Amino acid sequence: MSTFSPSLRIQLITTGDQAGTWGTTTNTNLGTIIEAGIAGYVSVSVTAASQALTALDGAADQARNATIALTTTTGAAFNVYAPPAEKTYAIYNASSYTATIYNSTVLGNTTAAGAGVAIPAGKTMTIWSDGTNFAFQNTHLIGTVVGNVTGNVTGNVTGGLNGNVTGNVTGNVAGNVTGNVTGTATNAVNLVTTNWTVSELGGQLLFKYGGVTKFTMDQTTGFTAA
Repeated sequence: MSTFSPSLRIQLITTGDQAGTWGTTTNTNLGTIIEAGIAGYVSVSVTAASQALTALDGAADQARNATIALTTTTGAAFNVYAPPAEKTYAIYNASSYTATIYNSTVLGNTTAAGAGVAIPAGKTMTIWSDGTNFAFQNTHLIGTVVGNVTGNVTGNVTGGLNGNVTGNVTGNVAGNVTGNVTGTATNAVNLVTTNWTVSELGGQLLFKYGGVTKFTMDQTTGFTAA
């Protein structure tokens, strides 16, 4: 009697079985079942909050396909259950609601065997299963990513920043500033004692005592009493 493989449910013909008819089974295995598992595509309409993918032994079904597009008539987020077997899927959530993919505990039921993966509305994700838990296919990328990234980015950014930065900087600056200052100083205080203040204004030095100007000095007339 034939048996079926655990992951793709391919019919395994027992030695001496199906004499004269095994060719039909072999063609189905190769041309339908294995082909669907490697390159198959199916669109699945989800009509309940929790729905299992069809999974048949030795015949075409939904769960065996490599790529699955999901639509829904539920009007809300929904769950989809794949067989409890190792498998990699590319899932396109063509609906307007979040779809969460789980493994069933038993073929065809809607009880989660382990962790699922939530696929946002309108997004495509590649996911894989160890037969119990689904996970994202990639958690590390090397190279340049072009597009929109949604989520949290944790790590260090090292490199140069070229361009203009516009905004406000709030905080305290502590330390030494060394360099040259070039420009025009207006009412720049140069000397402050207990009672006297010497400052510059319009090319003149103002000598103030207690805040009252007592003398002025410029390069032409020298000292002048205020």
